[in-house]
Amino acid sequence: MSLGAILEARSSLPQAPLRTTSRSTSVDAVWAEVRAEAEAALVKEPLYAGIIQATVLDQRSIAQAFAYRLAHRLGDGDLSRLAMRDLCLAAFEADPHAGAHAVRDLVAIRERDPTCRRYLDPFLFYKGLAALEGYRVAHWLWHQGRATLALHVQSRISEVFGADIHPAARIGSGVFIDHATGVVIGETTVIADDVSILQSVTLGGNGKESGDRHPKIERGVLLSVGAKVLGNIRVGEGARVAAAAVVLHDVPAHTTVAGVPARVVSKLPRSEEPAQSMDQFFGDGI
Repeated sequence: MSLGAILEARSSLPQAPLRTTSRSTSVDAVWAEVRAEAEAALVKEPLYAGIIQATVLDQRSIAQAFAYRLAHRLGDGDLSRLAMRDLCLAAFEADPHAGAHAVRDLVAIRERDPTCRRYLDPFLFYKGLAALEGYRVAHWLWHQGRATLALHVQSRISEVFGADIHPAARIGSGVFIDHATGVVIGETTVIADDVSILQSVTLGGNGKESGDRHPKIERGVLLSVGAKVLGNIRVGEGARVAAAAVVLHDVPAHTTVAGVPARVVSKLPRSEEPAQSMDQFFGDGI
């Protein structure tokens, strides 16, 4: 969805991706493929069969499967796996499009990560996907006025997956958080659909100001390894922020910024989609 739409409210309908993907984004089609991959994995790795059976094949929907998997990984001594599963289910069932958002997140990984050869792998193991879906649970809790539980889920996501996402942040779908380690997303951050975020990215505040103090990331942006975007600034649609850049001012749409502090080093054709291509190369020097 557009940044403006997320600022108003989460859309009731999932947005189409920036470009036509090579894979179906139908919830039923993707869920069927996940189940088929799980059945094949049972044969190839019987030692893991119990987990695959319980996590995928015993579940009736992709939303229920995500709830079960998240509960297994985030449940702890303070909040049991059973209680965590109930929270996750409540969050996903409250949103009739939760399955569609999860599918768009899964498809984003298949489209953009060359190491991903099946849906089952990110579903079971990828920290970025788990952190994102866990955030969605915390976000729902936050807006239900259950701040204590929302912050507990945030804390567990940080401890288990190494990503710190404030539950009040607003994040669209089709978002790819690659590796997740060291990713920090602040309270008033807004991230539109189809954004790619690599490890050690910070979307943070600038100083001790209060109120709306975090970045606004428009649709189709690529935030490369270690990029820091600080303050209530806007990164325009289809822009690319180079690795280790420190961004302190607005970034125009369809440009590449690099350096400390970051500045525009190139303009991108409107047809180029850095979040989809994941291409971090911006030239031989600036």
